[in-house]
Order: sequence, then structure tokens, then C-alpha cells
Amino acid sequence: MNLLPKFLKDYWNIDNAPDSGIIFANVNYDRALNTNQLNGRLPFYAFTVIVEGQAVITYNGERITLNPGDIYTYTPGFSITVENATDNYSACSILAEEDAIFDSPVIRNVIRAAYFPIVELHEPKLSLSPDNARRLCRRMKEFGDYQHGEHIFKTDMLRLLYSAFLLDLIDIQQRSVKPRHLSERAEELFLDFLRLLPKNFVEHRNIGFYAGKLCVTTIFLSRIVRQTTGRTVLDFINQMLAVEALWLLQHTNKTVVQIAENLHFADHASFSRFFKRMKGTSPKDFRRA
Repeated sequence: MNLLPKFLKDYWNIDNAPDSGIIFANVNYDRALNTNQLNGRLPFYAFTVIVEGQAVITYNGERITLNPGDIYTYTPGFSITVENATDNYSACSILAEEDAIFDSPVIRNVIRAAYFPIVELHEPKLSLSPDNARRLCRRMKEFGDYQHGEHIFKTDMLRLLYSAFLLDLIDIQQRSVKPRHLSERAEELFLDFLRLLPKNFVEHRNIGFYAGKLCVTTIFLSRIVRQTTGRTVLDFINQMLAVEALWLLQHTNKTVVQIAENLHFADHASFSRFFKRMKGTSPKDFRRA
């Protein structure tokens, strides 16, 4: 399953989007506003440094203004709407699909970098010094150079560059806020939960299964996931189901009834209600798209 190239091509108007789980892109006014066409919930992580102009977003119900030098982090499952942006808005962005990082050695750093602003700062952005903003943008653009270039070890280079970007970002984050409120034990448990989720979310939709696999109580797992991300275990399961359903609707010839059966919904009607609640529209609307 790979929704990122489709997003870049159809919504951000980027032709020849590479079929990769981790992608660099320049963001302008039009691309920022086109994000809204995905109904507010994106199936990938995004790290975006504002270069010029200003944008106003509503992130999980909170209105946030993004200025030059800010880095804004989007984590899958949170609702986002780009309210407006100035005509000269520009930003550098690296996007990574959930599936691309779940089994990757960089997952620990992705989680640290993505959730740090929410846990420690209670908002998804961090204001950078001019030197730090330039350094991160250089990292991101170097990733972009290799992304579109020819190299015998291209995949390995992209992974290394993505890891270097994340380590630079984590270093900046750690120096910005002290002390950390998230313990190493909580971080490890959350990572283990994320590793379990992609392989089990269709069959197992209750917190008890994941708590049992992790040898903790349901209350403890629920508290750690909430502390780490501000979301519930059920939020994560439902987001995985919604993204899987969206991919099946747009990339297969399966009927809505067949998809409901594959995802173990009781019937077509319950699947439609779930999808409408998560995406704000009917499965048939995505089938026609």
C-alpha cells in the first residue's frame, strides 16, 4: 500500500512523484491548501520547515500560526485543515508513510521527532534559530537531490540522509526543552505497540489484545499511549482501518461489501457508518473518485 505518490500527484500537483515511502517536496501556497482535499487526516508523517510567508492551520482543533523558521510536524491520525496561507508561502517538507517506517531502523527516531512537540510543548511546532532552520533545510534538500538523481546505492543513501535529518531535529528538540517528561520506558512501550499494530489491526480492535502481547494492563497501555501522543489506542486502530479501507477503495476492484468483509465489519452498513465517521464522507464517494 502506497498512498504518498498519489497524494503528491493528485493533490500537490507534483508530476513524476517517486514511488517511495519517504519523499522530499517543496511546498507552496497551492500545495498547502490542496492538503485539505484529503479530508483532514493523512496516512503519513510530515516534517515541514517554513521558509517564507505565513500559514494558519487548525491542528486537532487548535488554531496555529506558522512563521518563517518554524518546523511543523504532522503525525498520522490527527485532523488538520490549512485555513489560509500568504501568496509567497514556501516550505521544505519530508513526508514518510506509516508503512515505510514501521519496520525500519529509523522508527525510533521518527517517533521521537514526531511526538516530541506534542508531548513536551503541547503543540505540533517548534520555532528554530536561523542557523538551525538553514541546517534542516539543507538536509532536506540534499535528500531531494538524491531522490531524483541516479546513484547505485540510492535507497541506502536516502535512508542515511533521512536518519541524519531526524538526528539533527532530535538534537534541536532536546536542547529546546528540558527536562523531558516522557520516560524511556514509555517510549519503548509505545514503539512496541506501533510494531504490533500494522499486523493485527484488522483482526484485533480491542486494547486487551495489545496489552496482553505487551505484558501490561489495559489501563497502563492506554495511559502511555495517551501520554505519548494525546490519542487513544482506539484512535490508532481506527486510523489504520480507515487508511486500509481508503487504499482498497481507490486501488482495487473490490466492492464496498467485499471490503467490509475483508476488514471484518459486521456488515456493509456498519462499515459505511465507520468510514463516514472517520473520513466525513461515504465509501462510494471515494469509489467514484
